[in-house]
Amino acid sequence: MHHEPVMLNEVLELIKNFPHSKILDGTLGLGGYSEAMLEAFPECRVLGLDRDSQAIDLACERLKVFGERFSALQKNFGSLGDVPDVNSFDVYVFDLGVSNMQITTPERGFSFQSDGPLDMRMNPDDESSMTAREALQQLDERTLAKIFWDYGEERFSRQIAAAIKRYRKPLETTSDLVSLIRDTLPQPVQRKMGTHPARRIFQALRIFVNDEAGELEALMSALGEFSHEALMIFVSYHSLEDRLVKKTFREWHSDGLGKILTRRPVTPSDDEIARNYKARSGKLRAFFTTRH
Repeated sequence: MHHEPVMLNEVLELIKNFPHSKILDGTLGLGGYSEAMLEAFPECRVLGLDRDSQAIDLACERLKVFGERFSALQKNFGSLGDVPDVNSFDVYVFDLGVSNMQITTPERGFSFQSDGPLDMRMNPDDESSMTAREALQQLDERTLAKIFWDYGEERFSRQIAAAIKRYRKPLETTSDLVSLIRDTLPQPVQRKMGTHPARRIFQALRIFVNDEAGELEALMSALGEFSHEALMIFVSYHSLEDRLVKKTFREWHSDGLGKILTRRPVTPSDDEIARNYKARSGKLRAFFTTRH
């Protein structure tokens, strides 16, 4: 299964001043960043975190050639404070996008282009967490509309939420939801979108189901407690995430806790976007802490 890490060259360029570093890859996925870092810096060690057990298994198989230089934990970055010796790393890398493995596996329910159950949980082993199907069934119209607007910036959030609650039977599959959205949005609107009409709704549901906003806030809070020098790199794909990272970096800088290395967010080159269209919305920000 192929996955091309977004702005990989830019990430490696930032890390090159830490060739002997201990690196935490906070969003391991299929191990693309970890593999590149282990290859580029032969003396570094990497610990990968991911909440998805399937991703952990695939990444560990892929990276076993690096022996003891690589290790992994099944843990969400929002629980960073629970990672052993978490404040001993020199570099922290977080790619906040959804894993390509999750999108391309229909039974995970992330994709609006493949039919599958409306699940969307990044950790399907957590039976206590709400699936997308359960969210659509249990949440009221007003709450759904707010989720679609806040996390998807969907202009027709209220109309789609109303259509979901009027639907004659429970929405069970991704195709059910896509069909409802297509039936709800006026055809002229869909033609002018320039993208799939269900994209924003699926994005919003994914962010809600996995509490991605809350997990990112918990992560930034945990990082803010560190008292050692470290490089922190974030790649985000949603304005909500990028605003929080930007705001936190500015606060740290104002408090004298380090310096912002990216005055403006770094974005993918035209060549990278042509090669990997999913990179188009990526924004990279970096900060170096100088706390003592």
